[in-house]
Amino acid sequence: MAGFFTSRLFFVSLALVIIAATLPLYVSGYVLGLLTVAFYFGVFAMAWDLLFGFAGEVNFGPTFLIGVGAYTAGILNAQFGWSVYLCIVLGALASVIAGLVLALPALRVRGPYFGLTTLVAVLMLQNFIVVFADLTGGEIGLTIPDVITISAGANYWIALGFMTISAAILYGLSQSPVGLVLQASGQDPVQAGALGFNIVKHKLAAFIVSAFFSGLSGALLVFYFGTASVGTVVDVAVGVNVIVSAVLGGRRTVLGAALGAIFLIVAGEFLRPTGELATFIVSAVALLVVLFFPGGFLGAALSREARS
Repeated sequence: MAGFFTSRLFFVSLALVIIAATLPLYVSGYVLGLLTVAFYFGVFAMAWDLLFGFAGEVNFGPTFLIGVGAYTAGILNAQFGWSVYLCIVLGALASVIAGLVLALPALRVRGPYFGLTTLVAVLMLQNFIVVFADLTGGEIGLTIPDVITISAGANYWIALGFMTISAAILYGLSQSPVGLVLQASGQDPVQAGALGFNIVKHKLAAFIVSAFFSGLSGALLVFYFGTASVGTVVDVAVGVNVIVSAVLGGRRTVLGAALGAIFLIVAGEFLRPTGELATFIVSAVALLVVLFFPGGFLGAALSREARS
């Protein structure tokens, strides 16, 4: 990590954050709102990258952790009138507990079975939301009476600050000895285990960290939207966007996942006038990146810098 603070990546990241922090001074509320959502999705993608990019566990259900945090926070505020900040903290805590309950049996299986377990968890959460509609709002959605703030600029700065802090923590973790063990276990778990590393313990820790940031970001997002619904935080399509964001930005880079999420959200909104063609164009770009730049945007840039 010491070398990171003198690297080109650090100074470029710092410059981008400083420039981004000034945007509320001269851009419209519409642009700020779009970027606010993109920043929260950036945290979703970074948390997913820690689990899949480093730990090597195929997680097809990132929206399970996101949805648990979002709906827990929303229900506590809508049904019991608890304060926004307490609900956000409890939403993140609920995601950690749900992630722990899911990870303990899921980590006992290997290969695609772990991914199928997480996908089934998403489907079960969707059914729970529909069945207990009196509590969750069902298919219509849950209306949340309180929001963090109604100021577009303040919401933007909160999201930017949260993404920046999350990126620093997750990137630091990925470059720590724990991150190196995760990367080794993701590439060759047998050899990593033979070296004496407790693979299950490290992967469980990664799952818990991923759950915390996913749940916390989901809770913050619903208090920005003022509503929670299956389509916004639990739907499988939302999870696909999270996965594609991480792949576009670059697996095992963490920071690239945030860039991929911002690109995906902004590109999707920019292409909205094209209708259904927008999904095709974004999907085609993602496919081309996967085929010709397997390391993603940031991965390709880092590889080019290393060669030079």
